[in-house]
Amino acid sequence: MDFLTIGFGLGLAAGLSPGPLHMLVLTTSMQRGLAAGLRVAIAPLLTDVFVITAGLLTVGALPDPAVRVLAVGGGLFILYLGVDALRWRSGERETAPPAADLRRGFLTNLLNPHPWLFWLGVGGPLLRSAWDDSIASAVAFLAPFYLLLVGTKALLAVVASRGTRFVDSAWYRRLIYAAATAFMGMGVWLIVAAAGGTL
Repeated sequence: MDFLTIGFGLGLAAGLSPGPLHMLVLTTSMQRGLAAGLRVAIAPLLTDVFVITAGLLTVGALPDPAVRVLAVGGGLFILYLGVDALRWRSGERETAPPAADLRRGFLTNLLNPHPWLFWLGVGGPLLRSAWDDSIASAVAFLAPFYLLLVGTKALLAVVASRGTRFVDSAWYRRLIYAAATAFMGMGVWLIVAAAGGTL
């Protein structure tokens, strides 16, 4: 099995799939600049240690009730982030302690059920198989996966932070509000999907 190719393929797919962390990278980069956006983008490197460990130690997927609780919690937090972004009133860049950006990225990714489902259902078994093959195979799987997963989000942060130079303050506000609305929509969708058992 070519774990290097699998790592590249899954990393690219995960990196390009839109989700709550994408929206947080986008809004943070637009509001507070590139450095803040990059701090959010590295969240998977911090949170996935816990998720991967759970994936390797758990034979099957999370039980349905646990997935639903995780999804509702994540939905509520994402809804809060959307409401918080809607309160933004200025065209000036906001400032916040670096730890605040890391904390938001950490919580957003940790409460998002999709990384959990991926590592419990797909990534965990693949990593275990790679590890059984050799340590080099496990590294060959993880390194390109996270290079592309985090790299695509870092690229989004660069584009979002620099793109605001080319739009006036009115459009800048509209972009923030559109992103905030999308955030709130994702949060509501997660809560409804969890409550309905369709996640």
